[in-house]
Amino acid sequence: MSAKPSVFVTRKLPDAVLARLEKGYTVDLNLDDRLYSSDEIVERAQNADAILPCHTEHFTAELVARLPECVKIVANFSVGVDHCDLNALAAKGIVVTNTPDVLSDATAETAMLVMLGAARRASEGERMMRDGSWKSWSPAFMVGTAITGKTLGIIGMGRVGQTLARCARGFEMDIIYYNRTRLSPDLEQGAVYYDNLDDVLPKCDVLSLNCPVTDETRGFFNEERINQLSPGTIFVNTARGALVDEAALVAALKSGHIAAAGLDVYINEPGGNLDLAALPNTFLLPHIGSANKETRDAMGFRALDNLDAYFAGNPPGDRVA
Repeated sequence: MSAKPSVFVTRKLPDAVLARLEKGYTVDLNLDDRLYSSDEIVERAQNADAILPCHTEHFTAELVARLPECVKIVANFSVGVDHCDLNALAAKGIVVTNTPDVLSDATAETAMLVMLGAARRASEGERMMRDGSWKSWSPAFMVGTAITGKTLGIIGMGRVGQTLARCARGFEMDIIYYNRTRLSPDLEQGAVYYDNLDDVLPKCDVLSLNCPVTDETRGFFNEERINQLSPGTIFVNTARGALVDEAALVAALKSGHIAAAGLDVYINEPGGNLDLAALPNTFLLPHIGSANKETRDAMGFRALDNLDAYFAGNPPGDRVA
């Protein structure tokens, strides 16, 4: 019997995913669940047929060039692949996969969570209850912004954007969106399409980013685009921090041009942005958009489906490079 393929796993996996992985593969685990350096990734990959990483590991062109020839596939435990230099991996003959579809509901739920948290000043109220500073009440106390009946602008109407739109309709929100291509009427469900991003921005009461990071979108939400928003807009980002010029966002939150922001993603991860964290009108989470048991198990199983297909000699269903 041939030896089992060897898989280097960069982070701690859910128990059910690990149990399935160990049945079919020889595994090299990160028992401390710490972030490996590039040097450590290269070292641990020396005897690996495959690497199963998360978005926390950055496969730059420099790192990819140092990977041993034994590595044949990088099966990401994530839907986003902006942490991977796909061109460098493809040039080295390494297959790359991701885990689409299975985290759309969880990410959309998180978008609604941070939207409501930002609009209703939930961070301020929660801190007040924990530090004992709630001493009075009046009709002017802790007044936030309603989202029911407001206009939600969605940038990126893929799986997550469409799921978010469905959730938002429960709050009677009007949906407008910008996407690379217009959706069919059955997928639009009454949402109004704009073929120019700049036409969406001034019409939003709430703006949500739900697009991937590409060369075109990296840092696109900058001072110029922020200034096109109507004063008092609520801003939501559960996609990727690299979409945003965070210094410009901080300035807009301080001035009140953006009333509040609900964020789950940041340019610097882990860690976030301390300037954003210092502002009272932010509701911040530590990139936990997919963090429920059902979704994390499904993501892991999707990654393993891709590994199983590859090592069985079949095309992985979620190949991106």
